[in-house]
Amino acid sequence: GFVLLCLVSGAVYLINDLVDAEKDRQHPTKRLRPIAAGQVSAGAATATAVAIPLVALPLGFLLGPMFGGILAGYLALQLAYSFYLKHIVIIDVMAIAAGFVLRVAAGVPLVDAERLSPWLFVCVTLLALLIGFGKRRHELVLLRENANLHRQSLGDYNLALLDQVITIVTASTISAYALYTFSAPNLPANQAMMLTIPFVMYGMFRYLYLIHVRGMGGAPEEIVLTDRPLQVTILLWVLSAAAVLYLPRYLG
Repeated sequence: GFVLLCLVSGAVYLINDLVDAEKDRQHPTKRLRPIAAGQVSAGAATATAVAIPLVALPLGFLLGPMFGGILAGYLALQLAYSFYLKHIVIIDVMAIAAGFVLRVAAGVPLVDAERLSPWLFVCVTLLALLIGFGKRRHELVLLRENANLHRQSLGDYNLALLDQVITIVTASTISAYALYTFSAPNLPANQAMMLTIPFVMYGMFRYLYLIHVRGMGGAPEEIVLTDRPLQVTILLWVLSAAAVLYLPRYLG
C-alpha cells in the first residue's frame, strides 16, 4: 500500500509539473525541476504519468476494495488540484490538506483498524493546513510582485492574511493535540501523555521560527531533514510517547 501510494503520488507530481512547466521556468527554484529544466521530455513524463495509475489502481483494489477506493479518490483529488483547485484561494491549501488525510486514511483498511481516529483526522488536517499555508507564504515572499504570474491564487493572498491564518491553525493544532492527550480513549488513565505536549509546542514554534525568521517553508520535507533542533524534538516526542504508552506494560 505504501509503495502504491508513492507511485500514484509520483504520477500526480509528473502531471502537475507538466501543467506548470512554463510557469516553473520563471520560478527561481522550480525552474530546476527535471521537466522545467528539460532533463525529462514531456512525452516521457506523460507516458509515465498515464502508465503508473493503470498499474497501481488495479493493484490497489486487489489489496482491498476500500484501499483501492481511497487510492482512486486520492488520484481524482490531486488531478482536480493540478488542473483547477490550485487556482482557488484557500481551497487550494484545503485540497492539499485533504490529500494528506487520504494518505493516512488509506492505512486504516490495510491494518484492519476499526476506523480512522477522529483525533488523528483533526491533527493531521491542521498540521497539513499549517504546512500548506506556510508554503504559500514562502512563495509570496520569494516571488513578491510576480507571485500571481506563477500561480493565480497567489494574487489573492497577502502576508497579513497568511500570518493570521497560520496563527489560527498553529493554536488550533496545539489545542487539538492537548485535548487528545487527556481525552482520547486507550491512553493511560494517569494522563501521562500530557508530558509530550511541550515537545509538540516547541516543534510548532520552531517551525514558525524557520518560516518567519529564516525565510523557509517552501519545502517542508527539507526542513525536517536538515533542521537539527526540529529533528531532536521529533525524536524526543517519539521516545516520550513510546515510554508513556508501552513502559507501564513492561514494568507492570
